[in-house]
Amino acid sequence: MARQDRAIRTRRMILEAAASVFDECGFDRATIAEILSRAGVTKGALYFHFPSKEELALAVLHEQVMDIAVRPQQIKLQEFVDAGQILAYRLRHDALQRGAARLAIEQGSNRLDRRQSMSAWTTFVEGLLKEAKARGEMLESVNVRDTAELFVGAFAGLQMMSKALTDQNDLCHRLAVFFEHSLPTIAAPAVLAKLRLDPERGEQLDAEHRRLREAEGAARADDAGGARSAAARVALLDAAP
Repeated sequence: MARQDRAIRTRRMILEAAASVFDECGFDRATIAEILSRAGVTKGALYFHFPSKEELALAVLHEQVMDIAVRPQQIKLQEFVDAGQILAYRLRHDALQRGAARLAIEQGSNRLDRRQSMSAWTTFVEGLLKEAKARGEMLESVNVRDTAELFVGAFAGLQMMSKALTDQNDLCHRLAVFFEHSLPTIAAPAVLAKLRLDPERGEQLDAEHRRLREAEGAARADDAGGARSAAARVALLDAAP
């Protein structure tokens, strides 16, 4: 188990280091040497997890979607809003999210297949919207797949504009404005009135998520410590005359 935990931590360190290099340099100019330097791992360790720079970049893109954990809400459309605002906040503060974002929208390189990233985001959003519609939170006329693709495309455009003008500092505000204009076209009026669209929500939810993850990590450490103590007691009893 300890070896597996180390492997997971090493993989995460490599991903975060790679994302920071991709964010600063783009895919074509990013080098394995710089990624190794920032991650503080050997070339063998990197290639054990990722056989090429392309595979590493695709893993960063995949991890971007996996990293967005949304707290369950009574209204499913609120989870849709929350996912967008959490991502918008993290694009200012999280190296992995920033690196993945540049990889997803960067122009000029044909060596990286970005379709998987866009498809993964569309599938994620579509899943939230399908459940929202099944609950009666959306207008019957809404095409869920088209709406999901519209949101993913619009978010990419908002992100590019915010990056160019303010280095993502106003992205949460821009997203809130987008929601204010677009949600009335898909949400049932009674649901729309209950949605929280404030730009600060992403920061608040991210802080809550971090506290929960830290508490879970501490609980796992306590459980592991208890298991080691129990094993040591058993070993002592076995060694007793």
